[in-house]
Amino acid sequence: MQIRKAKLSTIAAALLTASASHLLAAPALSVLGRDFTFPNKIDGLPQKLSDFKDLQIHFFRTSDGVQLAYWEAGSGKPLIFVPAWSANGANYINVLYLLSRHYHVYVLDERNQGLSEKVDFGNRIYRYSMDLREFNEHIGVKSAYYCGWSMGVSILYGYIDLFGTEGIEKLVLIDEPPSILSRPGMTPDERLQSGAIADSVDGVGPAMSAHTGTSLMERYNAMDSPAYANSEAFARAMVPVDTAAVNRILYDHASMDWRDVIRTKINVPTAIFTGEYSANVPSQRWMKSVIPNSTLYIYSKAEQGDHFLAFKNPFKFANDLQSFLESGGDVTSSPQTDGHVEIQELMRTEASWNGAAYHAYPEGAAEPVVARITIPARGELPWHSHPMPSFAYVLSGEITVQDDTGNKKHFAAGEVMPEAVHTAHRGIVGDAPATFIVFYAGTKGMPLSQPAGRPVR
Repeated sequence: MQIRKAKLSTIAAALLTASASHLLAAPALSVLGRDFTFPNKIDGLPQKLSDFKDLQIHFFRTSDGVQLAYWEAGSGKPLIFVPAWSANGANYINVLYLLSRHYHVYVLDERNQGLSEKVDFGNRIYRYSMDLREFNEHIGVKSAYYCGWSMGVSILYGYIDLFGTEGIEKLVLIDEPPSILSRPGMTPDERLQSGAIADSVDGVGPAMSAHTGTSLMERYNAMDSPAYANSEAFARAMVPVDTAAVNRILYDHASMDWRDVIRTKINVPTAIFTGEYSANVPSQRWMKSVIPNSTLYIYSKAEQGDHFLAFKNPFKFANDLQSFLESGGDVTSSPQTDGHVEIQELMRTEASWNGAAYHAYPEGAAEPVVARITIPARGELPWHSHPMPSFAYVLSGEITVQDDTGNKKHFAAGEVMPEAVHTAHRGIVGDAPATFIVFYAGTKGMPLSQPAGRPVR
């Protein structure tokens, strides 16, 4: 990877003065050497790198002498992300920003990727799994949530194969087939279940780049999400990919078959994410069928349901991930005759979107109301309040809500908005109409909302 001289001098100076246990621990801004302005301004996400003041980049050395980088932000329960092939913490900038409000979030740059050292040894999935184990020891984590994406899922499979699931409180797997290559004697059903896209390593690249309108590379290049355009611009400008270095792991990665690990060794609550654009949907359904206590999330095309869903729809992904992690581990699917129906807990909360606790439901004879509400593009709701708890599922579009103290939060299609009670607030809709299904937990004769005066600042 070509890193600017300013960047190298910053890192070198820090290495000279750092302690032996932490080779480098510094704000991301100082490690990367300059600020960055994201091309699209998005409410609820940073406009500049310097807006993400909590973000830090650290380094440690593995037992075989390789210096690995990791990105860190937030506090609370540890949530560890293991990136895809060629990816790194820079790709996670929006996900880090959103989830660091609730968790102590880490992203580990694998060897030969991101800001980690480029080496010509140890380029096997099982060595990467050992790197993850040594990373855990370095940060002193005994129990955490783990989220792998693409090749990062394979690294987690290798980790579980070697060390079991002790210390993995919950597991999140994003769009990785159990076996990229087909195996001799596979039936057509087994090929679908494994997610095999080629018969040899040489066929993997063409399969991913085929002009189908939905291929992985076409979806990678489709900058049809402003949030994704931001994170990609940041990653490409600040942490460019060393193609020769990342290619060293490809053969080993593509050659792995993890079906036995998936069938027999995953015994913790697991969330599986995929989308309608992905060719992996059949294999992800199979994974859900064999992993006990698992939940399958299939994003629609309108929800940016492709291999990059976490970055193309970071608000929905962060919300879905948090809902799963906070669910208590009891999100399961009811038995179904066709095996293709998933039950997904969308939200479980004790507080409204602005953090105000729900204390009690109104007293009196219950009269719940369910309403479908559509607000035109760029529409602004007047200031109002609700006398009861209410919950809005966003069917389409997006909305930014604001309360009378200045708190703001953005909600997009597929997310659930827990409304504030007895608090003046309003909503502002984006460039397309927004439609909601709203459940009001009221009593007989109670108004659904009440006008509220505009706050005075």
